[in-house]
Amino acid sequence: MARRRGLTPEDRELWSRVARSAAPMHPERPKPIDPELRPVPKPVMLRAPLPDFTIGQMAAARPAPLPHSPSPAQRLTQQPLRMDHKTHRRMAQGKLAPEARLDLHGMTLAAAHPQLIGFILSSHAQGRRLVLVITGKGRGDHGPLPARPGALRHQVPHWLHMQPLAPVVQQVTAAHYRHGGEGAYYVYLRRSP
Repeated sequence: MARRRGLTPEDRELWSRVARSAAPMHPERPKPIDPELRPVPKPVMLRAPLPDFTIGQMAAARPAPLPHSPSPAQRLTQQPLRMDHKTHRRMAQGKLAPEARLDLHGMTLAAAHPQLIGFILSSHAQGRRLVLVITGKGRGDHGPLPARPGALRHQVPHWLHMQPLAPVVQQVTAAHYRHGGEGAYYVYLRRSP
C-alpha cells in the first residue's frame, strides 16, 4: 500500500493563488467563530422536577371480583365420603367400569327427570352398584339473558339427593374423563336388601 505524501511546495503555491482569486458565494454570512472563542451557554431549567409517582395511582380502585359459584363437580367433592375409600379412589381414577349407563344428553329437564328415576330404581332393583349418568357439558346459549350452561349437569345431582332416589343412592361423583368427565356422573348405589 502506497503512503500518502504531503503537498509539495509547488502544490502549495498553486493553491494559494487559487484561494486569493476565489470570491465568496454568500458574502453576507458571518464567518464561523472559532469553537474555543464561543461563549458557553448557561443550562436552562425548563420545569421544576416531577414528584415521585406510580403509574395508575390516581385511577379508581377495581371492585372486588364476584365469587364464582362452584361447579357441580366441585360441590360433589366437598360432600362427605359415604362409601369405601379404596373403591371411591378406584372409581375416581376411572378404573371401575360402570355396570350400566343412561344418556340424558340433549333431553329437556321435563323428559330427563322421569328417565333418571326409572333408570336408578331399576338398576338398584337389579343389584347394580355403579352406574353412569351422562348429562353433557351443556352449550352456552347466548341469548339476551345470561343463563348458565348445562341445565342437566346442574340439576341431576339435586335429583339424585331427593326423594325417591335418595334412599338408594350412596355417593355421586363427577366421572373420570374416560367416562365423560364433567359431562357425566358416577352414581354409586346402596346394596339392595
